Amino acid sequence: MNEAQIDLAHAVALGLIDDEDHHAIQTIIDTEDPTLCTEFRRELHRTREALALFASATPTAPPPGLRERLLAAVAAEHPPTPS
Repeated sequence: MNEAQIDLAHAVALGLIDDEDHHAIQTIIDTEDPTLCTEFRRELHRTREALALFASATPTAPPPGLRERLLAAVAAEHPPTPS
């Protein structure tokens, strides 16, 4: 599978397809290359599993002081310039 086909599988999993995508998907499914169709379906399945895992994750609060440490690190890399 090429990068465009992988991106298409991700778009299908996210439900973000349009008419042009429908045509591309049908082309992959109807292909004479069974490996391509299998790889596309596998990528779609993996993406849906990953999305389900993210959806079921329980958010946790960041550790205390994380925001201040991040802001300090950014400021150290890019000190403010006087106006």
